[in-house]
Amino acid sequence: MKLKDLLKDIDVIELNASSEIEVGELTYDSRITKNGDAFVAITGFAADGYSYIPDAVEKGASVIFCEKKPQVDVPYVIVPDCRYALAILSRNYFNNPASEMKIIGITGTNGKTTTTYLLKHLIETKLNAKVGLVGTNGNMIGDEFIHTERTTPESFELQKLFRQMSDAGCTYVVMEVSSHSLVLSRVAGIEFEVGLFTNLTQDHLDFHHTMEEYAAAKAKLFKMCRHGCINADDSWCYTMCADAECDILGYSADGKVARLKAEDIKLSAAGVSFHAVYEKENAQVSLAIPGKFSVYNALGVIAAGLSLGLSLEECADALSTARGVKGRMEVVPTDGDYTILIDYAHTPDALENALKALKSTEDGRLVVLFGCGGDRDRTKRPIMGAIAEKYADFAIVTSDNPRTEDPQEIINEILAGMKSGENQYKVICDRVEAVQWAIDKHLPNDVILLAGKGHEDYQVVGTEKHHLDEREVIAEHIEKRKDR
Repeated sequence: MKLKDLLKDIDVIELNASSEIEVGELTYDSRITKNGDAFVAITGFAADGYSYIPDAVEKGASVIFCEKKPQVDVPYVIVPDCRYALAILSRNYFNNPASEMKIIGITGTNGKTTTTYLLKHLIETKLNAKVGLVGTNGNMIGDEFIHTERTTPESFELQKLFRQMSDAGCTYVVMEVSSHSLVLSRVAGIEFEVGLFTNLTQDHLDFHHTMEEYAAAKAKLFKMCRHGCINADDSWCYTMCADAECDILGYSADGKVARLKAEDIKLSAAGVSFHAVYEKENAQVSLAIPGKFSVYNALGVIAAGLSLGLSLEECADALSTARGVKGRMEVVPTDGDYTILIDYAHTPDALENALKALKSTEDGRLVVLFGCGGDRDRTKRPIMGAIAEKYADFAIVTSDNPRTEDPQEIINEILAGMKSGENQYKVICDRVEAVQWAIDKHLPNDVILLAGKGHEDYQVVGTEKHHLDEREVIAEHIEKRKDR
């Protein structure tokens, strides 16, 4: 590819390279740069890409994209923002694959993953389309699963994935759009067909610092889409709508003024049902995932479906055949009269919603096992401790992904929010031992919620990932119990 083809829609401050230069690949990591590649010197969290320009040149980079003149003799292009430039360059490099598909982006604190899977099911069944999925659990091209490290990949990897999806016949993509990706321009240059806002609660304040900054990051999506779907019951909905550059379809389950409403809501251990009302249409909706939050997830999916031209009845029919998502209120087989569920709830709001949903359906005790991640927002730790104490009958406080923090110190910060005394909770730092203890000490009809890990099959200790799949831990321990 010639440099001039890469430069389409790039704001160039200074060009000190021939536009006819042939460029091999586009890289932003000097370690994998090869002869003839274009190297983009983006600023990372741990290092400045500018300092790696000499390494990239030594590897044979033919041109450098940077924000200031390089100190080595090499053809270069100076741009205002290398992160934004990387997104547009990547879009150009892969010949704008997103324009060949309809992209639906879901943002918010909770509910994104479940919503993407429900939307994928809706589009596949009612529009008979092949659908790509980008999200926390992993990426999918139709039925093919691809492991991922980030909720939203870096822009180059995202555009590469889009190209693979389009070439494989996908005509729609449903994707989680994280606040990080919006701030760090990973999704820059993408025109979303639909943008969907689920809710906003405390999370990622180690990155955004304030809830206002966090909300402003999420709101960026609604300057990038043709149709916006907003949870009108969330207090941050006004921030999402304030500078939106699209038409907005609001939805409500609490009687707020909105074009799409849920009425006659019924909650049970088997799931939720409600009457959906949209303008002159109405339909009965059922979804086999328990909890009030499932009503909101269903409404969000319906709103997106309506924005794609489907009828209310078509959306309701698709939801009636949808199933749950791995790590989202996932029921795990046990060996007796008790229930174990695995859920990704790792924020105060998510934990509260999960416990409230289960509290309304259980006959025995509600037991929650949880921890908090290290090197992340510390302020939520005592809050989550207080929530566990308030809504669960018993809590097991353990480790999540401690990363580089001392696991016991994280637990101590959680316990600062728990005031009732040790007869209401048990501290077991090792998560495997904690899960085993919960199984051994269960009482008849207990509902045990393992919160925080969800779909994850690993635990991050220090800077290393160690295999830890709670499903395997449960199955292996139950098998051992049979031999006792």
